[in-house]
Amino acid sequence: MNIGLISDTHGLLRPEALQALTGVQQIIHAGDVGTVRVLEQLRIVAPLHAVRGNNDHGEWAQALPPQLVLQFERVRICVIHDLKELEPDPATASFQVVIAGHSHVPNVSERGGVLFVNPGSAGPRRFKLPVTLGYLTVHDGVARARIRQL
Repeated sequence: MNIGLISDTHGLLRPEALQALTGVQQIIHAGDVGTVRVLEQLRIVAPLHAVRGNNDHGEWAQALPPQLVLQFERVRICVIHDLKELEPDPATASFQVVIAGHSHVPNVSERGGVLFVNPGSAGPRRFKLPVTLGYLTVHDGVARARIRQL
């Protein structure tokens, strides 16, 4: 299963981001969506799972949970916008993957047997950070992630 990871769009869904997500089976948005229109456009590409970020306001944003727990092919995934708000401890909660945004810094790392993925920001450029999104591949109970610069 190939899952597209996107975060911090802040109301800007770039055409190259939509193109990069074409063909994924699921999409996860790690918050700071910006507008309901971004969610609508992503839902056209694939089934969407999204959390509310600290900059998501309004009635549409209140419908988004602050944290999600998903499972694909025996891989438990926690999605949250700001890693500082993550509870409980990922290892004791049996998460294999934690996906978070907020920092706009793309990152794939492993800590304590848990894969942490920040797809970076696919929205407006912040400072000199790259514009990125990510992919999570789940196969036979194993998850792997990579970042793609747009």
